Amino acid sequence: MKDIIRKAEILVEALPYIQALNGKTVVIKYGGNAMINEELKNSVMEDIVLLKYIGVNPVVVHGGGPDINSTLKKLNIESEFVHGLRKTDAVTMEVAQMVLIGKTNKEIVSMLGKKGGKAIGISGIDDNMIECEKLTKLDNGQDVDLGYVGKIVKVNPHVLEVLVGGDYIPVVSPIGVDKNGQSYNINADTVAGELASALKAEKLILLTDVEGVKSSDEDEKFFVSLTVEEVFKLINDNVISGGMIPKVLGCVQALHNGVARTHIIDGRVPHCLLLEIFTNKGVGTMIVKERVPYHDKEKLY
Repeated sequence: MKDIIRKAEILVEALPYIQALNGKTVVIKYGGNAMINEELKNSVMEDIVLLKYIGVNPVVVHGGGPDINSTLKKLNIESEFVHGLRKTDAVTMEVAQMVLIGKTNKEIVSMLGKKGGKAIGISGIDDNMIECEKLTKLDNGQDVDLGYVGKIVKVNPHVLEVLVGGDYIPVVSPIGVDKNGQSYNINADTVAGELASALKAEKLILLTDVEGVKSSDEDEKFFVSLTVEEVFKLINDNVISGGMIPKVLGCVQALHNGVARTHIIDGRVPHCLLLEIFTNKGVGTMIVKERVPYHDKEKLY
């Protein structure tokens, strides 16, 4: 009986979040172990379909690094990375586009369909949704030549709005196109942030392979929530460093562009999306402009 009552308490805890998010858009960057481990794949797909059924509008942006690496290896093509970004020549670009759009994207669409979702796979090429140009500088201003790696210059979200309005779950491959029709590979975290901004999404959620933004304590506990001001202080204090910096700065940029809440969560936890969205504490780090609760009983740590 106690277990049954506990389940009812969980549903009651979720209710105000369901009410707050009804009809709102949530952009989810799907990547890491959650794309490799079969149990995690299933739980993420179930979470996404459940979101749609209770009135939330999920938009999925996926990575595909492992699939690309595997295909390049089979073709005896070596991968080279510069500052965490894949150097992409013409042949690698052709492989990346083939894998991301033709394989990874359709597998996700199929999995969502098996769970009862109506998913449609698209890329930034469709309807010129993601217009880009060649990336020539890193975030730190350093000149770089990575080949066909793109920098987003404009997002046209109309096709996503049409799909969401038609009760579909859009699944987006991170490939953009320039004014001459040339395709470019784009970092999936960046695509997710830009799409969330263009759609004025309620939430941007990045699935990672870490618990969240970690503190400098010996036990490396993670922050449950951070404000933009706290993020910059932690960067200056070298608490946030390495690959976490572009993730938190992407969240900050999305907040400045109208996204209400952003989350960096542990995709290794089964049903991580539901736990982060519909419980008080969640399974990652929420980054906000200021700690404004959704409802009277919500405690923002």
